[in-house]
Amino acid sequence: MPHSVPPEAPLVEDSFLHDAPANPPAEDAGWENGRDDSAESETDTPARSQKLNVTLKPEDLFMTDDEDDEEFPMSSAPSGEGKVDGSSPPAVSIPLAPSAKYTDPEVMLAFYQRLFPFRPLFQWLNHSMKPSNDFAHREFAFTLANEAYLRYLSFPSSDLLRKDVLRLNPARFEIGPVYSTNPRDRKTLRKASTFKPIAKELVFDIDLTDYDEIRTCCDKANICHKCWNFVTMAVKVVDAALREDFGFEHILWVYSGRRGAHAWISDKKAREMDDHKRRALAGYLEVIKGGSQSGKKVNVKRPLHPHLVRSLDILKDHFQKDILEDQDPWATPEKTERLLQLLPDKGLNDALRKKWDSAPGRSSSSKWADIDSLAKAGVSRTLDSKALLEAKKDIILEYTYPRLDVEVSKKLIHLLKSPFVVHPKTGRVCVPIDTKKLERFDPLGVPTVTELLGEIDEWDAVKGKEEEVEGEVKKLQDYEKTSLKPYVEYFKSYVADLLRDERGVKREREDGDAMEF
Repeated sequence: MPHSVPPEAPLVEDSFLHDAPANPPAEDAGWENGRDDSAESETDTPARSQKLNVTLKPEDLFMTDDEDDEEFPMSSAPSGEGKVDGSSPPAVSIPLAPSAKYTDPEVMLAFYQRLFPFRPLFQWLNHSMKPSNDFAHREFAFTLANEAYLRYLSFPSSDLLRKDVLRLNPARFEIGPVYSTNPRDRKTLRKASTFKPIAKELVFDIDLTDYDEIRTCCDKANICHKCWNFVTMAVKVVDAALREDFGFEHILWVYSGRRGAHAWISDKKAREMDDHKRRALAGYLEVIKGGSQSGKKVNVKRPLHPHLVRSLDILKDHFQKDILEDQDPWATPEKTERLLQLLPDKGLNDALRKKWDSAPGRSSSSKWADIDSLAKAGVSRTLDSKALLEAKKDIILEYTYPRLDVEVSKKLIHLLKSPFVVHPKTGRVCVPIDTKKLERFDPLGVPTVTELLGEIDEWDAVKGKEEEVEGEVKKLQDYEKTSLKPYVEYFKSYVADLLRDERGVKREREDGDAMEF
C-alpha cells in the first residue's frame, strides 16, 4: 500500500550513543505506520560524525516512579519547579512566539515537558505500577529533528524515559516489543540468538490511502469527514470481532494524527501471541484482497461465516448513507462498469447498462435500487436470484469492510508510533479514540501542539487571574487547561482497567501456585 516515506534517516552508530545503541532498519517504513526491523543496516552515514551526549547517572538506575516529582508541570509553579535534573534542558518558557510552528524544537520540547502523559504510558506498557521487565526490556526508537533514527533504546522507569525525551527532544518516537534481555545489551551477548522478542501488544492499522480506489472525496494523504466514515466503519467491525470472537477486552484505538487509526490490544494472551498466531488472526480479519487493478476483491465461502454476517449487519446502514449518498461511487461510466462486473447475470447487466446510458448523471443510490427493480421486472430469464443476493452482499463488503495493513499485525518486531506523539505533517496529537463516542470523533478537530500550548497561555491569562482575585489559586496540571484533557483522562481510565485485570491475573496465578505440593 502507498505510504508517505520521509527521506532516508541518517543512522546513528552505537559508539556515539552511550547507553543508547542504535541499529536502524535499512529503509524508513513510513511514519504513518511505524517500522519493521526485519532488515538492519550497518552502513556508514554522515550522521556518524554527530556525537550525541546521552549518559545516565548511576543513581538514575535505581529511581522508581514513586520518586518522580511532577509528570505534568504547572505553568504557574514557582521558577524552581517544573524542571528536571541537570542533565535535562531547563523548562521552556510559555508563551511561545506567536509565529511558532509545531515543527519548531522549542514547541516540541514544551509539549513533552508540559503535556505528554509519560506516567500513564509507562503503566500501560509496564502492566504494573512498579517497574518491571515489561517496561525495562521494551524497545523504543527515537527519530530526532535531524532525521537520525535511534533504535533499541530502553528505560528502567518512566522518569528515565522522560529525561531522555527531554534531552534528545525527538520529533517522534515509536514503541517496539519486549525482548528477552535489555535491548541496550544486545551486542554484549555471547549468542545473538538469545536476544529475541517475547511479547508485544497485538496491533492493527487502518490507513485511508488503502481506500483510494473507492473513496471519491479525497485521495492520498488528504481526508475529510466523509471519508473518515471508512475509518469509523472499520473500527466498529474490527473491535466487534476482537471482543466477541476472540474475547479481548483491553483494546485501545488511537488516531494516527493524519489519515488513519491504530488498534493496540493489551490483553496478556494477545501480548504473548507468537508470529504464527498473529498471522492467523490477521488472516481471519482480511477479506478485501487484491490490488487496484484486480477483479473481484471479495471471495468468501457460503454460507457466510458468523463474523461476516455480523459485519454486514453493522455495515448495511453505513452503505446507504456513507457510501451511496456521500461517496456516490458509481457516478462515472468507468465506475459504473466496475459495478456491472460484480453482478452475476449478463442479461441483467445489459438492461442496467441501457437504462443508465439513457440517464447520465443518475445517482449511485438510484443505480443500486435499479438492480432490484429490473431483476423483479424479469429482464433476464437466466437470472439466479440467490446468486444476485450474494453478489450484492459481496459488493457491500467490498465498499465498506475494513482494509487493513495486515503486515503491521503479523510480526512481534514491528514498531508502531506511540500514542500522544505529534504527527510531523499535521501537528495533531495522536490521541486515543473513545469507541463509545466513535461517531462523534472528529479527526479535523483534534488539537495541534501549538493550539494546546496557546490554550495554556489563554487559561493562565484569564482563569488564573480570576482565581487570584477570588483568593482561590487551584494548581491544575497543564493538560487540564487544554482540549487534550478528555483524551488523557480516557487513556488513564483505560490503563486503570488494564492494571486492575493484570493484578487479578497475578493473584490467580499466585493462588494456583500455592495449591501445588
